[in-house]
Amino acid sequence: MTEHLAAPTGTAPTDHPAATPTAPAPAPAGAVAPRADHRPADDRPAEDHAAGEPRTAAPHTADRRAEAGARHSEWWREAVIYQVYPRSFADADGDGMGDLAGVRHRLPHLRDLGVDAVWLSPCYASPQADAGYDVADYRAIDPMFGTLADAEAVIDEAHQLGLRVIVDLVPNHCSDQHAWFRRALREGPGSALRDRFHFRTGKGADGHLPPNDWESIFGGPAWTRTTNPDGTPGEWYLHLFAPQQPDFNWDHPAVHDEFRTILRFWLDLGIDGFRIDVAHGLVKAAGLPDMGQTGQLKLLGNQPLPFFDQDGVHAIYRSWRKVLDEYPGQRIGVAEAWTPSAERTARYLRPDELHQAFNFHYLTTGWDAAALRSVIDASLAAMRPVGAPTTWVLSNHDVVRHATRFADAGPEQGLARARAAALLMLALPGSAYLYQGEELGLPEVTDLPDEVRQDPSFFRGNGQDGLRDGCRVPLPWSGDVPPYGFGPEPGGPSWLPQPAAWARLSVAAQTGDPHSTLELYRRALAVRREQPALGAGDAVRWLTAPDGVLSFRRDAPQGGVQCTVNTTSAPVRLPEPGPVLVASAELGPAEGGTRELPADTAVWWAV
Repeated sequence: MTEHLAAPTGTAPTDHPAATPTAPAPAPAGAVAPRADHRPADDRPAEDHAAGEPRTAAPHTADRRAEAGARHSEWWREAVIYQVYPRSFADADGDGMGDLAGVRHRLPHLRDLGVDAVWLSPCYASPQADAGYDVADYRAIDPMFGTLADAEAVIDEAHQLGLRVIVDLVPNHCSDQHAWFRRALREGPGSALRDRFHFRTGKGADGHLPPNDWESIFGGPAWTRTTNPDGTPGEWYLHLFAPQQPDFNWDHPAVHDEFRTILRFWLDLGIDGFRIDVAHGLVKAAGLPDMGQTGQLKLLGNQPLPFFDQDGVHAIYRSWRKVLDEYPGQRIGVAEAWTPSAERTARYLRPDELHQAFNFHYLTTGWDAAALRSVIDASLAAMRPVGAPTTWVLSNHDVVRHATRFADAGPEQGLARARAAALLMLALPGSAYLYQGEELGLPEVTDLPDEVRQDPSFFRGNGQDGLRDGCRVPLPWSGDVPPYGFGPEPGGPSWLPQPAAWARLSVAAQTGDPHSTLELYRRALAVRREQPALGAGDAVRWLTAPDGVLSFRRDAPQGGVQCTVNTTSAPVRLPEPGPVLVASAELGPAEGGTRELPADTAVWWAV
């Protein structure tokens, strides 16, 4: 959402993400050729970009996808999906900003980690008013990230490495530099293009008040007044986020047509699915009624709102599902949907709608055994009636990293809990999402100076806390000097400064260290692949355990796995049900068929 929120298996990385930092690496053999009919944004209506009749993926991509489908039926039901935030992942050209060439170079890290798919946060052409979630052209790559050919090379190489690729789609709003919106402003009141957004006259004798009392997620009113071509005050337009992000009017058929062609454009390039930003926000209540109260952000996810989770969104996703199903290889849609309940979230996942939705109810649950068990049970129960997998997530680009959220008594406790939480999440039935850097145990950067911050909500009062930059600090890959391999040169730039302590948290520093968080993730993901009891499913079997301890089994004909998690601040001694598969911390010695489980520790046992 734009508002928020065993032996080592890896290989040591090189010191920088591109041998020639001034140019992207050449595309691998078999890369999809750039689309000859792609054109950059201009002032013509965006439907002129329409891709025409549906097309299938290039044959070599389709063949690989068919082979993968034969091995993994409905792959998305148990996939581990890794979120790449491109501007902070790897910088190939040395300008301090991550790019697609850097992503491509670092894909082997994700293969070695053991994930199934990569989710790319937005790289579209954008003025970057909100880190790319303000899209000017949905069919172009912003030059800061590279070119469309770079995107195609990432997709193709990921497929060659056995990784699927999901891209962010931003359908609730666009940039104020989008061709439609620019033309709507230029033509003034009465322009047909204004019907594709929410333009309204203001209240009051001279229209100086916003059309309703809705508040922006980023703070302040959700309306900005325009200036007419003749210089007089004009109509207002709706933006649930920054003023540079006008909301589309999804009551207009041209908006529906445009996004179906955008879907096909990227599906034709071979992507495996879409993460749908603000999936709950597209449709607004008829008449745009007042809320009648302030502090509306606090209601998000707690009660119905006239601008979120309206029933009309489901017709949109039913039409999108038909497009996804036109293509081979099980292309998927993933909803970022903040709703008041898990049951409301499940409505997005009915058999003819989307495939997955982010489980924000789980993400926002604290480190408490009873609360975790409750949200796990509620999540699984809500998904069963619609036959959808439950998803699990601990961090993303909009929220404080969980190694810091869980650090009630300091960073060491936070890291211990984060490691245990990872094993708990990966043992649960369904699909798991990892946010880049959590496999390194990265904490939130909480001391960024004001002058380096770029989160738009930081510059607008009474909205979010404006501190999302702290989870977006570029990754450390290697070396003892910033940018720690993020860029090609030691001492080179980084769009946000990295803490000095991150030298010891780099991929290179942790690779081969059996006690490191990186190797814990590698082992856990390898075991998850090897154990038939883990992955897809819709239930756990809870076992009797002391207060503050979670224990459950997952069973398969070939054998089961028991996961035990001690969320308390003291060690507990428990019966040892079988051999240890992986543990987040070193266990105490065996004694009379029991084993001591340290505080804030999780373990998987073979049973």
